[in-house]
Amino acid sequence: MKQKFDIITSTCVPLPLENVDTDQIIPARFLKATTKEEKFFGDNLFRDWRYHPDGTLNTDFVLNNPTYGGCILVAGKNFGSGSSREHAAWAIAGYGFRVVISSFFADIHKNNELNNFVLPVVVSEPFLAELFSSIAENPQMEVKVDLPNQTVTNMATGRSEQFEINAYKKYCLMNALDDIDFLVENKEKIEAFEKRS
Repeated sequence: MKQKFDIITSTCVPLPLENVDTDQIIPARFLKATTKEEKFFGDNLFRDWRYHPDGTLNTDFVLNNPTYGGCILVAGKNFGSGSSREHAAWAIAGYGFRVVISSFFADIHKNNELNNFVLPVVVSEPFLAELFSSIAENPQMEVKVDLPNQTVTNMATGRSEQFEINAYKKYCLMNALDDIDFLVENKEKIEAFEKRS
């Protein structure tokens, strides 16, 4: 969903698991879907962890625990590995997450998140561990993600870290532009350049 991205302060959903791959994020059977409806993919985010094989709710899974909420997912190291399916980013965005914080993302998945207006924030492993600890101590604690200044702050401890982001993607997120929108916005500049060539 295209939304301008500036500063987000939110409670978090903790997923302290490493090597969460795209098949766990959105199982392969959903790749046959002919819709890109956000609700469909959001409803099936982590499908095989959220539901038992008989379709009943797995109340032990964090997304089904009313204690946790918010638009920030805090995930373990190596998030989004495996196949390059964009559907995984659709599911994360469709569920309502605006930010995913981890100490490492698979490159293709990281770019897919950016293309779907979800900000992947890479932090150090000690900072990630501190976030998990703070959330465990108080599930209502908040994290502040400041895209203009490229900082993420644990509001429970006051500690912050800088994060990296490609300048082009930062501009697109802050202005709610996808790649096509960006080209349209710069149509006159492109045409002027072509005339000079």
